[in-house]
Amino acid sequence: MPRIKPAKSARPAKSAQPKWRRRPEHRPQQIIEAALEVFGECGLANARLQDIAERAGVSKGTIYLYFPNKEELFREMIRQTAVAKIERAEQGLTQGTPTAQLLAFMRAYWAFVRSPAFITIYRLVLGELHQFPDLAKFYAIEVVARGQKLIGGIIGRGIDAGEFREIDPMIAARMLVALTVMNGIWRDEHTGVPLLAHKSDEQVFNELAEFYLHSISALGGACAQADGAPPDAVSFIPINND
Repeated sequence: MPRIKPAKSARPAKSAQPKWRRRPEHRPQQIIEAALEVFGECGLANARLQDIAERAGVSKGTIYLYFPNKEELFREMIRQTAVAKIERAEQGLTQGTPTAQLLAFMRAYWAFVRSPAFITIYRLVLGELHQFPDLAKFYAIEVVARGQKLIGGIIGRGIDAGEFREIDPMIAARMLVALTVMNGIWRDEHTGVPLLAHKSDEQVFNELAEFYLHSISALGGACAQADGAPPDAVSFIPINND
């Protein structure tokens, strides 16, 4: 009689693997990323630290280890996003002509304006910061004034070098910010007024940069175009055909 082999025992089910957690030194960044998402969904006034903690995968008490309140968490979120971009530009825009420096800044600023982080910050600044005077003052000093000082410095150097026409550098800086932000909003399909959604980011940036650099240039390109010269009579924008 043939021997019956014993049935193979079923393999024990693999125990559920614990979710990957960031190291403690990474938790502040983890919390800030969660805050950016929750602020974007709920707004600053309605966002709760408990919601942010759940999104970050930490306890509410863990947040208090790093941030004393929601307002300080907002400040650090701004420092990690908008202020960090300004600091990098302050340190990195030291090479080349003022025109090249300004173009490099414009491209980096356009990329930031087209990022999800900026869209959230923009909505919070316009819609809610009037309810938080201290945060509004913080944003005005650390982001708006500091950014305009950076742009104004580049433009001032361009005036001294004869590359840009005589113009108040701070007015020129303010106009650049306004043009960039509004073009970014019109480019976004989710703003309700996607006037430029049919164009690519690169197309809109080239239009923006060409227009702005012509408007402050000390060269004759802008005047020549006003007199009927073809739009490619003078071009400041290097075209990448790759």
